[in-house]
Amino acid sequence: METLSFPINTLINSKANYISLTASTNYASLSSLQLSPSSTSTPLCWKGVVRVQAESEDFELKQMRDMAAARKRWEALIRDGKVKVLTPREAGYAVQLSNKPLLDVRPSNEHYKAWVRGSTWIPIFDVDHTLDAGTIPRKITNFVMGGWWSGMPTLSYESQFLAKVEEKFPKDTELIVACQKGLRSLAACELLYNAGYKNLFWVQGGLEAAEDEDLVVEGPVPLKFAGIGGVSEFLGWTDQQRAAAAKEGWGYRLVFSARLLGILLAADALFIGAQQIGHYLQEIRTH
Repeated sequence: METLSFPINTLINSKANYISLTASTNYASLSSLQLSPSSTSTPLCWKGVVRVQAESEDFELKQMRDMAAARKRWEALIRDGKVKVLTPREAGYAVQLSNKPLLDVRPSNEHYKAWVRGSTWIPIFDVDHTLDAGTIPRKITNFVMGGWWSGMPTLSYESQFLAKVEEKFPKDTELIVACQKGLRSLAACELLYNAGYKNLFWVQGGLEAAEDEDLVVEGPVPLKFAGIGGVSEFLGWTDQQRAAAAKEGWGYRLVFSARLLGILLAADALFIGAQQIGHYLQEIRTH
């Protein structure tokens, strides 16, 4: 799962160009995203391994504290009625019957798979496509720490998010805000509220919680599948795919069982091939 970390109450005045997100942990760091210029990178040396490990543990503790503080702020926004809560079905009614605008804040890798018809897409985080000394180590870390399994790429904060929303929607707009699982959109609601938007509606549980009949959806896959990827999606080992398999029956499961069998056979073939090459090279040396 990805790491989404940022001090939400500092973003409005921040001049940072990007913020890195990884797939190494989970949404618990959404509240403590570190702001740093994209051109900086910190080289590590072997003698600093112990110190770096201690700093990493301290950072995780800080993330936990920041997340607890963020949850209190978000709960207060909802409890005080500053941000109103909608289920996906209620959001669908509001969009279809009352023509309320829906702001989709998901990154491009999720949005391009499935989207709500008529929604406006302005990501609060998006895929980081930059390749430099600062981003390459993060991308490698993201891949090693879970990106290969979840398919979640390294994301960066869109510094123009508020400007794009303000260009599209007046601040008195009754705006429905949604993401895939419901946390990035809640963070976006806090940003928007602090920027002057006072008629905000948050889709609880995100678009992933919507049933097929709740929203008019376009795109190549169902909304529930827009947030999955990587090896887990290929093998059908995500919660969404297991739920679909329970409905579809054995035919759906056989597809992914065949994929797993194919991977095992390919791995076995590679192992045997490596052994044969090793024997061949050894024979060459002996002669």
